[in-house]
Amino acid sequence: MTVIGLDDTDSREHGMCTTHVAHRIAERLRERGTVERLLLIRLNPAVEHKTRGNAALAIHTDVPAAEAFAVAREVVDGAAVETDPNTNPGLVVAAGDPDATLGPQDAVVRFARAAVRDHLAIADAEALLAHAGFHAKGWGDGRGRIGALAAVGAWAAGIEDAAGSETDPVFGDWTYERIAYREREKWGTPRDVDADSVVAAADEAYPSVWDTVDRGEGETVCVPHTPGPVLYGIRGDDADTAERVAAAIESEPVASAETFHTNQGTDAHLRAGALADALDGRAYRLDGTVLDAPETRRGGHVFFTLGASDEALDDTTLPADPPTLRCAAFEPTKRFRDRVRALRPGDRLTVCGEVSDGTVKLEKFAVRALDATELVVPDCPDCGRRMESAGRDQGYRCRDCSTHRDGKTERSVERDLDVGWYEVPPCARRHVAKPLVRGGFDAPTHPER
Repeated sequence: MTVIGLDDTDSREHGMCTTHVAHRIAERLRERGTVERLLLIRLNPAVEHKTRGNAALAIHTDVPAAEAFAVAREVVDGAAVETDPNTNPGLVVAAGDPDATLGPQDAVVRFARAAVRDHLAIADAEALLAHAGFHAKGWGDGRGRIGALAAVGAWAAGIEDAAGSETDPVFGDWTYERIAYREREKWGTPRDVDADSVVAAADEAYPSVWDTVDRGEGETVCVPHTPGPVLYGIRGDDADTAERVAAAIESEPVASAETFHTNQGTDAHLRAGALADALDGRAYRLDGTVLDAPETRRGGHVFFTLGASDEALDDTTLPADPPTLRCAAFEPTKRFRDRVRALRPGDRLTVCGEVSDGTVKLEKFAVRALDATELVVPDCPDCGRRMESAGRDQGYRCRDCSTHRDGKTERSVERDLDVGWYEVPPCARRHVAKPLVRGGFDAPTHPER
């Protein structure tokens, strides 16, 4: 077997899509042999040098490595958007069984995991490529070799993770995407996709197929707005259902289509962490307590401060300067911001998202415990009227009844939240983020559709 990895053939400004390049390579290889599967791997969404989805691709084939490298190199040469200085394609071809984890492949597996959660340099890829002896080529500065090499090791990493070899696995939960491509002359023009047919197909297959539409915002999430070749992409838990939904959509002619194994919708980018240790450019699951009332700022963005709760601290005494982290629900997260606005100081949460400039960009959060009481001036037990202050540090009194209370009393507060998980809507969801409807969460869920 042979594994082909490629990355960074697209452009933020000029479109193209690395999945389409992989599809074209796969079509050429099918003329020479068998293509077993294609992988669409979402890497760390926080890296600086990326297009929107930060995807790398892999193709598993029985075509010999040298021949496969020649085919792939020719396709990339003709497809990559080299006029964009930020497009720096990379191609890596490895001979051997993609299920194997022996020899230099072990290092490739570690590299693949790191590419999803950390930051890697071109030099890291070059050193590993030299050690492994794979066929490789870079265009521009060759940064795409990082993603290409990660894609080569992803399948083997998934086998190890599924076997339980990792305490916080990155791979192993594979989903699928069926991508339909446009006819070449249509690229860059408005897409003709019947929204009613998308909604009907999505409703029939939900929840096996997810993030196809956003019912709350009235958007067909599966239809992109970029000038590239993708007509629509259907994501789901199994390939057959995704393909059936894709076939039910009424649209302009579909030039070709491909089904990908992918780590989309898996939360592969999230790692367990502590507030004090959270670093920019990584994504975490963090436990803490809301310290201040959420504030809506200019632009509609909502912010609050999360502090380490007693349970999250290793020591039994709070440090002089307990760790805190700002959390944000930005305007594109739409109705999710109402969930964040409903939080109160004292609520205990688990928050998930990327840390950037010391701020967690919220993707989802779990309410672990709600502060359901507030301190209020007491009422007189005799006449029922609100008491008045008896003076500084002297409690409260009723002037008419001469009753007295030492301080404020607790009153129950009705909350607009329940214990459990809340998420951004489909229109704001990152490719790699796991929708609540997929299940496997540790508390009740409140999915967005």
